Amino acid sequence: MKRALLSVSDKSNIVEFARTLLDLDYQIVSTGGTYKMLRDNGVDAIEIDEVTKFPEMFDGRVKTLNPFIHGGILHRRDLESHVQTAKEHGIVGIDLVCVNLYPFKATIERTDDFDEIIENIDIGGPAMVRSAAKNFNDVLIVTDPGDYSLVLSAVETGSDTVEFRRSLMIKAYEHTAAYDSMIANYMNGRFNNGMGEKQFIVGNKVMDTRYGENPHQKGALYEFDSHFTKNFTTLKGEASFNNLTDISGAVRIAAAFGDEGAVCIVKHGNPCGFAIREDLTEAYTEALKCDPVSAFGGVVAVNGIVDRELAEKMNEIFLEVVVAGRITPEAQEVFGRKKRIKLFEYGSDRIVLSNDSTDFKHIDGGFVCQDADAVAQNEVADAKLVTKREATDAELKDAEIAYRVAALTKSNCVVYVKDAAMVAVGMGMTSRVDAAQCALKKARAMGLDVRGSALASEAFFPFRDSIDAAAEAGVKTVIEPGGSIRDDEVIAAADEAGMALYFSGVRHFLH
Repeated sequence: MKRALLSVSDKSNIVEFARTLLDLDYQIVSTGGTYKMLRDNGVDAIEIDEVTKFPEMFDGRVKTLNPFIHGGILHRRDLESHVQTAKEHGIVGIDLVCVNLYPFKATIERTDDFDEIIENIDIGGPAMVRSAAKNFNDVLIVTDPGDYSLVLSAVETGSDTVEFRRSLMIKAYEHTAAYDSMIANYMNGRFNNGMGEKQFIVGNKVMDTRYGENPHQKGALYEFDSHFTKNFTTLKGEASFNNLTDISGAVRIAAAFGDEGAVCIVKHGNPCGFAIREDLTEAYTEALKCDPVSAFGGVVAVNGIVDRELAEKMNEIFLEVVVAGRITPEAQEVFGRKKRIKLFEYGSDRIVLSNDSTDFKHIDGGFVCQDADAVAQNEVADAKLVTKREATDAELKDAEIAYRVAALTKSNCVVYVKDAAMVAVGMGMTSRVDAAQCALKKARAMGLDVRGSALASEAFFPFRDSIDAAAEAGVKTVIEPGGSIRDDEVIAAADEAGMALYFSGVRHFLH
């Protein structure tokens, strides 16, 4: 008879798993709450202290840290010396270990009580997982309730091959590594401002992409906290690596205005159209006006519901991706006429953002890590008026839209917004004045009138030349962080042109 050790925090389907193991001629050993649940449901099991010959100690801190447990797991069945040592000491082999760990994440989300948090750091669980994984040739290690049926089938059919056991071993070490990483990151966040000596980035694989940025590169999508699994649904097509990075940029802009109906069009990671309207078809139409040439083959994010009318309008040009809060079945039918379009939704009336608290970027030899950037709720409302002229309410609304879009656009950038729609944008330039002039040149080429618009920059204007260019184009309101040694010259230029100029005091570089 083989022996299985079951000790789980996530007790999903553990009773059914144990019953089938009994049917497969396994003897069940269990601990604490798992043992009680099994016995309450009529499953024959041996309590752990009958094996260890010691009771649980120190309020449950020590119960499985025992040679009768770890010897049973770790001794190699193919080495006669190990087998003899086990026999001499009365150690019975444990052939299957099913363990998942104390709910540390749920605890830190529920309470700030450090004593309770400490008690929810699992010790015996990770030790058993690592022991079983190390001896995977002889022991099946199961850490995921989703694998129960797979493991049972392998045992029943005799297909628990070395390759199968090895796959469980890898998953087990991923499980304990992620668990320890979460604890270390939490402790550094609590005591070291989140920037400790080590920084761990852990994601769960969602899917492979066909390739990376280019066909010769491998790629895959990983998620934090099940964000994509819970919220993101593929309705049509397959998201590529580049699609996913573009989607990320587009949805962050489209959802940057709360519940307002917004449409953002992105091409190669940069916004080429944006508008807010109650009517989303109108919002898309206005967004498209900014740069319909770049929008061709682009990614459109809709902070709302795409219906048949909006789908028909979108179908007038080639779009590679549409992502929205929801896409109605009628709209999906319309999009079905286009073979190459890809559709994704969040299963909600609005886009669902994860709002990650940290941000990181790979550099040669490592990565840089920082607190995630975001425009504060009242950042524009609290901005300081530094000119004689004060903006109207409508102009301030346009200024806030331009400012929030600029904060999510590659530096150096400027954004022009008029009547809640982006009418010009310059991004990713080495010079801010070049960004301003490039945006205006593009607007003229598109026949867009920027007179009366609001201009936002994500960083200060180092010279008055950008203000002079904006004034010549008819801009009425400008918002920027301020902080240049030539702020007085910039303010003077705005006053000369009769513009309203606001300093937010906060820079939002995006490199």
